Amino acid sequence: MTFSYPITATAADIDELGHVNNAVWVKWIQDIAVAHWNHVATPEQRAAMIWVVTRHEIDYRGNVAAGETVTAETWVSDPPQGARFDRHVKFTGADGKVKVQAVTTWALIDRATGRLMRVRPELAAPFLT
Repeated sequence: MTFSYPITATAADIDELGHVNNAVWVKWIQDIAVAHWNHVATPEQRAAMIWVVTRHEIDYRGNVAAGETVTAETWVSDPPQGARFDRHVKFTGADGKVKVQAVTTWALIDRATGRLMRVRPELAAPFLT
């Protein structure tokens, strides 16, 4: 399942080079991943489990200035491996060009124990494309 929404860069997102700062892109990657989880997970799942990032691989392909909007899109293409799975993210500008593309690895944590949890097939199913 692909999940997406628009993001408009604000003045606070812009660095000294006049475009969205790399740290902001990382925040947006986390924001869309969390929004996707909140969209598909039940209240009980959200209360019992939390995801954490273990790795980011990001390709910066273009710049975005204040006031410009990108479409953030995320999906999971492969089944999880144990407690982890890779999430794909891309941000496409109004010009149709991909500005940033990433693959991030997320791990599932049991909120009560703080320990890694195996991602069960029924939990992964709503994410898989």
